[in-house]
Amino acid sequence: MYNYDQFSAKDYDLINFRGPKPGTAAPDFELTSAEGASVRLLEFEGDFLVLEMGSLTCPLFQGRRKSMNDLKSSHPDVSTAVLYVREAHPGANIPSHQTNQDKQTCAGRLLKGGERRRILVDDLEGTAHQAYGGYPNSIFIINRNGCVVYASDWNNPDTTRRALSCLKQGKPADLRAWFKPVPPSVSLKILKAGGKGSMSDFLRGLPRLIWNNLVLRNIRLLNGRAIGVLPDTEC
Repeated sequence: MYNYDQFSAKDYDLINFRGPKPGTAAPDFELTSAEGASVRLLEFEGDFLVLEMGSLTCPLFQGRRKSMNDLKSSHPDVSTAVLYVREAHPGANIPSHQTNQDKQTCAGRLLKGGERRRILVDDLEGTAHQAYGGYPNSIFIINRNGCVVYASDWNNPDTTRRALSCLKQGKPADLRAWFKPVPPSVSLKILKAGGKGSMSDFLRGLPRLIWNNLVLRNIRLLNGRAIGVLPDTEC
């Protein structure tokens, strides 16, 4: 079930990320904005769109919001957006979405909480989210031709910023994005806000998350080769 009521690390394939890779076409969808308007994902201004997956109950996303909003401020010529996906760690206060309105309401709370980027709300089944790999905090940079020119299963804001700078200079963004957890204080704050069940489910899955993301993923990244394509590539 896409909108799980209780988080489990088994809900994610933490070994094989299936999101679109650099040099491939970015999936386009008709979505809803946080304000309730109908919008298309790939209709954006500027040469690039920086698209991040996120939800209220995702500590990684919440812990990176300041950095990502600062990126928007320092690159006003680039479009930025959040794709609001399923709740990463649902709890009694912020449960899993049962209706489209539930998801819309959560996206509205993010907007009222100071999010300055455009917020795009996926459908209840997570159609767009799953097309982009289904991870809770992945990141993509898409060019005006609708091609992915940078992608990472987990967002590392420092690397994302460097990738965007490379692309704007006409260079490929062939960079490794190491997995970096947010401070424990951020995780505790976000999981507490989620309510009963949010933190206990997270702690139960924590050993698997650490092993797959901090250890195995970074080892694979070290031994692998980053994919880079020219910023104006066509798919």
